[in-house]
Amino acid sequence: MKKLTKMIAAAAAVAVILFSTESKAQSTTKLGIGLNGGIPTNDGHGFALGGDLRLQFDVSKRVSIPVTTGYTHFFGKDNVPDFGYIPAKAGVKVFLNDTGSGAYGSGELGAAFGTNEGGGTRFLYSPSLGYAWSNGLDLSVKYEGLPQSGNNIGQVGLRLAYGFKL
Repeated sequence: MKKLTKMIAAAAAVAVILFSTESKAQSTTKLGIGLNGGIPTNDGHGFALGGDLRLQFDVSKRVSIPVTTGYTHFFGKDNVPDFGYIPAKAGVKVFLNDTGSGAYGSGELGAAFGTNEGGGTRFLYSPSLGYAWSNGLDLSVKYEGLPQSGNNIGQVGLRLAYGFKL
């Protein structure tokens, strides 16, 4: 798992370097600040709450590369302890039209670094569907999964964010 985490981190770093050095005429970089709330897919947790920061590198009007980090907290129930993690993920976001706003689909992969004692590092994947308005507001529905043999954690969540150009 450590080797996979290092490979994902290296790929994300390369993507950031490649897309941040493009000329401003070809690409735009945006910073998004989001709030996330979710319903866990496992029985041991009641709800999930988090926040994130997302750099979005617009490759074209229809395709962007998001790189996301933040913090998510799963609140335990029935003597199940809380679980918190810091995500580090990158992916692709595809708009359905040529305006750079409107409906989109997105997918991200990365690692989740547990903040609890013994939390460890897990693989993380997150597909989503959303709508981005031209004024910077962004609303999406996502699934976020953290599979691990015998102890899978996941959530169906809602993300409300605001993004602005850098």
